[in-house]
Amino acid sequence: MHDKTLTELAAGLASGEFSSRELTQAFLERIDRLDGDLNSFITVTAEQALAAADQADTARAAGNAGPLTGVPLAIKDLFCTAGVKTSAGSKMLDNFVAPYDATVVDKLAAAGGVSLGKTNMDEFAMGSSNENSFYGPVKNPWDPAAVPGGSSGGSAAAVAAGLVPAAMGTDTGGSIRQPAAFCGITGLKPTYGRVSRYGIIAYASSLDQAGPLARTAEDCAHLLGAIAGHDLRDSTSVARGVPDYTQELDTPLAGLKIGLPREYFGDGLDPAVEGAVREAVKVYESLGATVREISLPHTHYAIPAYYVIAPAEASSNLARYDGVRFGHRCNAPEDLTDLYKRSRAEGFGEEVKRRILMGTHTLSEGFFDAYYKKAQQVRRLIRQDFLDAFDEVDVLMGPASPTPAFDLGAKKDPVSMYLQDIYTIAINLAGIPGISVPAGFSGGRPVGLQILGTHFAEARLLNVAHQFQQATDWHQRRPALAEETL
Repeated sequence: MHDKTLTELAAGLASGEFSSRELTQAFLERIDRLDGDLNSFITVTAEQALAAADQADTARAAGNAGPLTGVPLAIKDLFCTAGVKTSAGSKMLDNFVAPYDATVVDKLAAAGGVSLGKTNMDEFAMGSSNENSFYGPVKNPWDPAAVPGGSSGGSAAAVAAGLVPAAMGTDTGGSIRQPAAFCGITGLKPTYGRVSRYGIIAYASSLDQAGPLARTAEDCAHLLGAIAGHDLRDSTSVARGVPDYTQELDTPLAGLKIGLPREYFGDGLDPAVEGAVREAVKVYESLGATVREISLPHTHYAIPAYYVIAPAEASSNLARYDGVRFGHRCNAPEDLTDLYKRSRAEGFGEEVKRRILMGTHTLSEGFFDAYYKKAQQVRRLIRQDFLDAFDEVDVLMGPASPTPAFDLGAKKDPVSMYLQDIYTIAINLAGIPGISVPAGFSGGRPVGLQILGTHFAEARLLNVAHQFQQATDWHQRRPALAEETL
């Protein structure tokens, strides 16, 4: 059962081929047997999962089942989950048990999804390799010597290894699309505000967005339909109706206008990655699409703007972790100042400390206008680049990452790590949706094709991605680990 897509598993449940309990038990056994080598889960909630599976089977027997009823899922450990440890991959929250459910968790439960547990991640979502977790690095199922990408690396690795058919992640600067590319699966970052952020432990509030990781675009369409929508508890949630994202999947692509940003095909791009992307574009041309080169002239400002804005917001959001109300607290503090200093020094990892310091500096007196305000002005220019491009084309295409997955420990310089997100960060600054789909290999490691659309164009992106997956079999390739059976 582990080799089926979420859509296929939902059909098997509907036909009575197997029950949700049988399905859930099978995936729990795979996690127990195989995840020791991957470290993709922080917490496995077997007891709760089996209870939810039994409820799903009861609902189905009563004729009250929906498309996701009884389907196993995993949740990135950034989503608050009532009664379950929610750590954000950090020692700071190693002892934190959430008292409520995030909206995404609540919606998935209402749709009948069965959560198997919480997946590993870069601490507070700060990273591009899943090496910054308090619980140790996650390994890539395609090659255990390689990173799975980050920060949603645990979710991506679990899906790629067949430990779960789909998982939830978050994307602040590429943290769904880049690990999806590295692990050879499909990952969707929706438009900012399309999915509620309520109950998601904040990194950078104007950039964070939740989304699904799964085998196929069709799977992601089902999941987005379940989690999207307005939420009164999130002031940034957009009051806009949620379409059936599966309706347009089979729409032909004749006449589709594709733009290739010339800035995405320059120095630093792995030749094999570029070759895979250009071959993918040829597939689209064979499906009736037309292709033209376009320009996003402010692309080279995306990384510096992002690494002013995101750390600034992080320094503000993470100020609440002071050792007083919740989270890690140092032993025997001498006074309040000592409590603050040692609790934060002990609780946060090096990358989180680095970004807090960067953010505090840019928000400090005398630097706010020079750095933060200027970065926000640049952000507006980047957004306008995309809006201008979508006046000429329907979608943009390019690589999700300049290289395939790199080796564990290979990026010791923080700047070289930040450059891994060069093709993904601008999308978060602009607030537009993007999806990464498998499109080939480089040195035996997966390559992701990134497809971008204008605001709230998720249905179109899913259609474009689905049609590519109907014409190719890259998304059907599995690492050797995923082929193992019990």
